[in-house]
Amino acid sequence: MAQNKKEEFKKSDLELADFAKAISHPARVAILKTISKKNMCICGEIVDVLPLSQSTVSQHLRELLKAGLLEGTVDGTKSCYCINWKAFARFSKGFNEFFNSAKSRAESFEKKKCC
Repeated sequence: MAQNKKEEFKKSDLELADFAKAISHPARVAILKTISKKNMCICGEIVDVLPLSQSTVSQHLRELLKAGLLEGTVDGTKSCYCINWKAFARFSKGFNEFFNSAKSRAESFEKKKCC
């Protein structure tokens, strides 16, 4: 029987992986770009600028909300979203630490062949 070993990883690594998964779809990247340009968007406005149906946009918004990348309010039929900049700052720091660490190691191996 397969066993889930996620709990054996560091919390920071799990959070970084969840963030990467949340933005791994080009539609979600486009949604985040659209919202960041206005600092706030109603779902219908997002649908107007993307080549996606309202239901598809809603599904992607749900995933971004679930990951904590968006904050939103629902007032009747209107759903308004904005970016959770604190979450973005945390993930940006995590990615920068990862890339800087990997880059410094790569520079020390630069003259060696990989395989």
